[in-house]
Amino acid sequence: MHYSDIELNGIDENSNEKSYKLSDFKGENIIVYFYPEDDTPVCTQQAHLFRDAVDKLKKYARVIGISANDIKDHLEFKAKHNLNFILLSDKLNKLKEAFKEHAPNISKIQRSTFVLDKDGNIVKVWEKVDIDGHIDEITEFFENNKI
Repeated sequence: MHYSDIELNGIDENSNEKSYKLSDFKGENIIVYFYPEDDTPVCTQQAHLFRDAVDKLKKYARVIGISANDIKDHLEFKAKHNLNFILLSDKLNKLKEAFKEHAPNISKIQRSTFVLDKDGNIVKVWEKVDIDGHIDEITEFFENNKI
């Protein structure tokens, strides 16, 4: 199965539960960021950075956050921190495992970010993300690459 066809449960920008496949976003660029766990210090800081940059980033791509947390945890995390992007639950790490072809060094608990183009192709990977300056790295990538 191709990574774009793996179905995951999630919550949309308005906290509605929904199932998603990355192929649902064909026709738009997406930023997929994997993080270890909801409501931990660094993961919360990372979520705040994406939340605060969503308006800036949406001119380039839609933001999707993914962890192994379940929907209940995601709903609490989203509400507590006023998150304004999709969160997906990859409890079995199916999507993360499928992305290993493009990022062989990612682990189940590692922060990583992927940019997918309008055709669903992975065009940029950041492994072992340091959250400091990461939003600027993403923005710079889009400004320097016409996708």
